[in-house]
Amino acid sequence: MTDNTALIQPDRGQRATAIHLVTRDGFDAWLKCLAPGQRAAVAAQKFAGAAGEHAVVPEDDYWFVAVGVADPAALSPWCLARLGEVLPAGTYRLAEAATGAALLGWATGQYRFDRYRSDAPDEAPRVLLTKDVRAIPAALAEASATELVRDLVNTPAEDMGPSELEAVAAALAKAHRAELRVTRGDMLEREFPMVHMVGRAAGRAHAPRMIELEWGDPAHPRVAIIGKGVCFDSGGLDIKPSSAMLLMKKDMGGAAHALALAQLIMEAALPVRLHLLVPAVENAIAGNAFRPGDVLRSRAGLSVEIGNTDAEGRLVLADALTRAGEANPELILDFATLTGAARVALGPDLPALFARDDATAAALHAAGEAQDDPCWRLPLHPAYREWLKSDIADLNNAPANDFAGASVAALFLDRFVPAGTDWAHFDTFAWRPTAKPGRPKGGDALGLRAAWHMLRARYAR
Repeated sequence: MTDNTALIQPDRGQRATAIHLVTRDGFDAWLKCLAPGQRAAVAAQKFAGAAGEHAVVPEDDYWFVAVGVADPAALSPWCLARLGEVLPAGTYRLAEAATGAALLGWATGQYRFDRYRSDAPDEAPRVLLTKDVRAIPAALAEASATELVRDLVNTPAEDMGPSELEAVAAALAKAHRAELRVTRGDMLEREFPMVHMVGRAAGRAHAPRMIELEWGDPAHPRVAIIGKGVCFDSGGLDIKPSSAMLLMKKDMGGAAHALALAQLIMEAALPVRLHLLVPAVENAIAGNAFRPGDVLRSRAGLSVEIGNTDAEGRLVLADALTRAGEANPELILDFATLTGAARVALGPDLPALFARDDATAAALHAAGEAQDDPCWRLPLHPAYREWLKSDIADLNNAPANDFAGASVAALFLDRFVPAGTDWAHFDTFAWRPTAKPGRPKGGDALGLRAAWHMLRARYAR
């Protein structure tokens, strides 16, 4: 992970290269203020003030940077991100405006996942100075959490199995004096039977477990954060085609989001009683793999007929949701790379949001819009509960039809959340198929900052 603390520094008058903000509407007036040689340099770089464009402009014996923005008074998180990626190493400051939200993209634009590269360059940082010293810790915390998600999702399954997720949770617990509880083996089979059944075929090397972390004052509102930790998903006996397995190292993306959100909560000392749950498994194939047609007993006591072994994420989440509900939380949030149907409906950029409470859904949506981390609400349509019926059990995990797959999966989870509990579910992709400024191709946090800012607005003193 990048050391973000070196990338954003308080502005105390240090020598720095200026960055000038230019709008398309103001471009002609700005251009007239330049010398003929400078105008020629701008023209050669085809800079016209459009958002995202930039140019390096000579000035005396040095140079400055011009960057196009939509609105200098309301900078987006990503308006300077491209500069953080491409400018030479050095120190920079905005000439006419406050840095605002742009601090985040400046940091995340310098993220690199080079764990496995022997030719990774040893790059010096591009440092951005800001006079808004109070904004630095929050920006660095969000950048660090975002990059934690990226690192965990980008790491291949052989090096990011259930034990590695446990190690991440243990490090968080140690850093913040939280209580860590991990359930494995025979006790897992008794207490979290569906987690055990889904993960048992992976064997001892990637043995399943339930990871729980508790932190904070028990007198504060209890908030449960849950993340789907399927570290690799072969599909089980309903095996995926090889092309569909290529990205299945990212099927623990929900766990990555949950761990990163827990990190943000604890670092900020948010006044909540945090309960983090990560059911960590690998959905593998072996002689003891669970089968289509099997009936699994859940922690809640409901029986589940297996219509498809590739619908395993909802099974492990069901046991986690049941455990979370037993402690009577005020709010449950879960993150999961749950359905391809959500991606068909909304594409890779928009996590599907499901929520029981309209106010909670609206708060999450508003936070996402404000932070440029958007999500989109899909319905928990009661009529579709019919499709979860089984002839021999209480529920079927995968209906025979292909309709409304994201909503039906969310309705399955809803059966395991206690009545009356405020619950929201993010069906997130956790992956960026094409790079954008500040957001490289690969694992990424989608919905994380929306959830964090909603929680901060709801619970911060």
